[in-house]
Amino acid sequence: MADYLKLLLLFGLGSIAGFINVNAGGGSALTLPILIFFGMEGVIANGTNRIAIFIQNLSAIASFHNLDVHQFKLSARLAIFTLPGAIIGALVATKINDEWFQRILGIIMFGIVLSIIISPNRKAEYNESKKEKRWLIYPLLFGIGFYGGFIQTGVGFLIIMALYHTLKIGMVRVNMHKVFIICIYTLPALIIFIWTGNVNWSYGLCLAAGMAFGAWWGAHVAVKKGEKAIRTILAFSIFVMSIKLLNLF
Repeated sequence: MADYLKLLLLFGLGSIAGFINVNAGGGSALTLPILIFFGMEGVIANGTNRIAIFIQNLSAIASFHNLDVHQFKLSARLAIFTLPGAIIGALVATKINDEWFQRILGIIMFGIVLSIIISPNRKAEYNESKKEKRWLIYPLLFGIGFYGGFIQTGVGFLIIMALYHTLKIGMVRVNMHKVFIICIYTLPALIIFIWTGNVNWSYGLCLAAGMAFGAWWGAHVAVKKGEKAIRTILAFSIFVMSIKLLNLF
């Protein structure tokens, strides 16, 4: 395949992945395989994908900000707890076989689909006075940071599950916090992949352009269409990724 066709394909798939990532997660299930299909080793594809993930989430943050949907202080506090895990995860990314972990994750995803479908809408905003088990979010974020630093694929689902059920906030704000958290922990992970020489810049930047485009519009859909649209996209994305992780197709 000609190089310009590869770049066009990366931009197109990146746009779809960026849109999906902002509203749900699992976009890397599209981008990582195509990078590997183009001849990259897994670790280089993993590192190259981080360029796009970082820029995608910067775009989504800007879009949410323009729509006046942001809580930067809380987002930053949540993101800090993912950093140690993300650094450790990135450092061991090429040393651990994640085959069984992905299979377990696939089963977990089916459970998340059910919880998203049957859970009531969250209308209340975050309230500091409500302390009921909300401290659990911090150890959860450390573990999520490790997984995100290690493989990234599907981490959005885990963040949604943690924030939605622990902080008891609506899906629009869950996604707003999610893109900020991923943006913050992705930076040190990306630096580690760059430092170890596991990044293809031309493919990564082209993919990033597409994902930034998709993320910008994904944030608009999340805010304008609200909880119902996010739940629909989320349930579909998790279902498809669960089947993939369990090698059912």
